[in-house]
Amino acid sequence: DMHFLFHQSKKKHFLPILFITILLIVITFCGIYLNDYYHADIDSIQSFTTTNEVSKQLLEDNTIVYSPENATTGFIFYPGGKVEHTAYTPLMEACASEGILCVLVEMPFRVAVCDINAAAGIQEQYPNIQHWYIGGHSLGGSMAASYLVDNVEDFDGLILLGSYSTADLSQTSLKVLSIYGSEDMVLNAEKYNQNKENLPSNFIELIIEGGCHAYFGMYGAQDGDGIPTITNEAQINRTASEIKKFLDN
Repeated sequence: DMHFLFHQSKKKHFLPILFITILLIVITFCGIYLNDYYHADIDSIQSFTTTNEVSKQLLEDNTIVYSPENATTGFIFYPGGKVEHTAYTPLMEACASEGILCVLVEMPFRVAVCDINAAAGIQEQYPNIQHWYIGGHSLGGSMAASYLVDNVEDFDGLILLGSYSTADLSQTSLKVLSIYGSEDMVLNAEKYNQNKENLPSNFIELIIEGGCHAYFGMYGAQDGDGIPTITNEAQINRTASEIKKFLDN
C-alpha cells in the first residue's frame, strides 16, 4: 500500500527533524543562559586604589595571582555564580595589599558548580606559603566549602562572603569567617541560618552595616539585591581589613 509506505517514510523523517529542532532549542537556551552574566565593571575597577603595590600574574587557565612580597599566607578565591571572575580584582588587590597571596580562579561558564576542584594543584606551586585559606562569594563560597570537606588537612580555614556551607565542617578545627552585608537581599536568610550548624561552633560572623550582596565584587547592581548605604569601595576595603584581622588572630 503506497499510502502506508508514504506515511511511514514521513514518520521516519519527522522524528530526526523533531529531535534536531529540540536539540537546537536547548542549545540556544543554554547559550543565552550562560552568556547572561554580570560583567566586571572595568571603570570602577581601574579607579580602585590600594595602599601597597601588588604584582599580578595571569596563568594560562585564566587564574589570576596577586602576589605581595614575602607572603606566608595564601587565599584561594571562588567567584560568585554568573559573575565574571575579574570583578573580584579589587577585593583580591586589597587583600594582597595586606600581605596575603590571593589566587582568583575562573570557573567554567562562570559557575563554581562546574569546577568544585578548581583549587586542586594550586598550593604545590607556592611552597613559601605556610597557611592556606579558601573561600568565595555566594555560590563560590558554598563550592569552596564543598571542596574543603575532602581537603581539610590542606587548609587552615574558610572565608564566606554572602554565602554559607551546605557541607558539614562542624567537627573540624578550621577557622571560619562569614561576612555579609546588612542590606543583602540575594543571600537566602533562612538557608544561611539553617546551615550555620555546618560550621565549627567558634566561627566568626560579621555583618557589614549598609553593605549589599553585589559589593564584594565590582559588577554593578545585582537583581533582587537590597539598596546599599555604603560605597562599593568601602565594602571591599572593610572586607579586606576584616579578612586580614581574621588571618592574624
